[in-house]
Amino acid sequence: HITQIKYRSLKFVVKQNLPLSFLREGETALSFSSISLSFSVFSFSLVGRPPPPPPSPLISRRLVDRQMVVVLVFAGLLAFSSVAASVDEWSSYHSHEQLERKLVDITEKCPDVTHVYSIGKSVEGRELAVIHFSTTPQGHDILKPEMKYVGNMHGNEPVGRELLIHLADHLCQGYAAKDKEVMSLLNSSSIHILFSMNPDGFAKAMTTKPAERGWLTGRSNANNVDLNRDFPDLDAIFYEVEKLKIPRYDHLLELFADDKDHQPETVAVGRWILSLPFVLSANLHEGDLVANYPFDTAEGTESVYAKSPDDGTFRWLAQTYSAAHAHMAKNDHAPCDGSAADNFARQGGITNGAKWYSVSGGMQDFNYLATNAMEITLELSCSKFPEGSQLPALWEDNKNALMAFMWRAHAGIKGLVINGETGEPVKEATVWIKNATETNPIKHPVTTSVAGEYFRVLPAGSYEVIVEADGYEPASKKVNVTNAVRDSARIVHFALSPVPEEQQLLQQLQEQEEESQPEEEEVEQDEEVQPEQLERFLAQLSQQRAEQEQ
Repeated sequence: HITQIKYRSLKFVVKQNLPLSFLREGETALSFSSISLSFSVFSFSLVGRPPPPPPSPLISRRLVDRQMVVVLVFAGLLAFSSVAASVDEWSSYHSHEQLERKLVDITEKCPDVTHVYSIGKSVEGRELAVIHFSTTPQGHDILKPEMKYVGNMHGNEPVGRELLIHLADHLCQGYAAKDKEVMSLLNSSSIHILFSMNPDGFAKAMTTKPAERGWLTGRSNANNVDLNRDFPDLDAIFYEVEKLKIPRYDHLLELFADDKDHQPETVAVGRWILSLPFVLSANLHEGDLVANYPFDTAEGTESVYAKSPDDGTFRWLAQTYSAAHAHMAKNDHAPCDGSAADNFARQGGITNGAKWYSVSGGMQDFNYLATNAMEITLELSCSKFPEGSQLPALWEDNKNALMAFMWRAHAGIKGLVINGETGEPVKEATVWIKNATETNPIKHPVTTSVAGEYFRVLPAGSYEVIVEADGYEPASKKVNVTNAVRDSARIVHFALSPVPEEQQLLQQLQEQEEESQPEEEEVEQDEEVQPEQLERFLAQLSQQRAEQEQ
């Protein structure tokens, strides 16, 4: 008989010290939150009654039979309630409070491989909580790739949010059960999961009756801003420098400036993206069933195919997800909008973002053009906010694909770039990739971290890797990428030879002399130069400087 029940309430305390504006990559490290958590605890006191007098043998037998029936029924009810609770948890949407409690539960079950931190708050003050899965969950291991999943960017698209909660539970359960795939993944990878980028929009959609919930209810944040239109529009800069023939293809945020007040959720996620050396990422949405890849923004107003420098690699990444999904790449379902043009299954379940519809200020292209990370967008359901009863089936449809995509963080090559004389890491070295079948390198290099490490996601093939850094002689190596090893990219290290100081000084003097002459001519002809001529002249000058730096 349960005679006493004690309940200790949930405590969720978050302490943070976070900057308030966009920062250039490497300028400031994100201050991880210290989170104090305690889980709800029920304690039961079972107190028995005084024993009755000894019964007769017949009564005793009947009493024992009844007691056995009661015990069996009670055990059955407990088992049924346990199963029902498990089914109910994954057949309904988690509120923000339930999400926080779930994070407590996961971190208590798997304290050795999990860490929860906050990257900021929403407009209405809800925490943007992230769970980090790794064997070193509060740090970064050299040459261990960092990847991330982001869900619920649009508040009325909560399927991704629920799938990511289920994924976090799956990783924890697999670790506890010593599942080989999960153990290998966590030993070799660093996984960050942001369940909800827009918890305010989700709360609005969640509390609106389904019959009154429109297609856009809760899509935007509490300030009625679409967060997937609020990131710096780096595509515009990319197209502009390409038009001017200026050889600048990556880390374009330092060329960006605007006076727009970006939303707190956008700023928080932007800082987070810039604060860690992410290699791979996916952003989860609903409204269709397709894996979308860059570019998301077309040059001009029409929706046309916008090919990124890494178009082949992005197509391969998108196909990784669509092929592992239960239906995305199969002709077993009608197009979500009923149109032949958007029958994505016939395209292998993938699409170029701008070809589908052009979006400016999106998070996907921001990742690619501001950092080393490669992100795709996953549309996981034709309907937005489907009935909770559909969530278990959606999990089964996506479980293998979510796992398969994370393994792609180990595709391609990785390595360290060091000073060949001192062994010190070379930061901000530029790593170019040239396909063996192409004449020029892919116009999107990656740069080394402060630890001198680099990661370059690539499909199988033959490549030439070229490394350049200020003060060092360039170096190159030819490599054959097979991606045969699932839990590690091919390791290709570089030891660069420093350029002698005298030679460096001589080069700098020559560059200064070459640069000063055009500037003097510009001053002398200042009154005669037309604006169009000046623009062309500056573009040519920038190109000359860039060529000299190379």
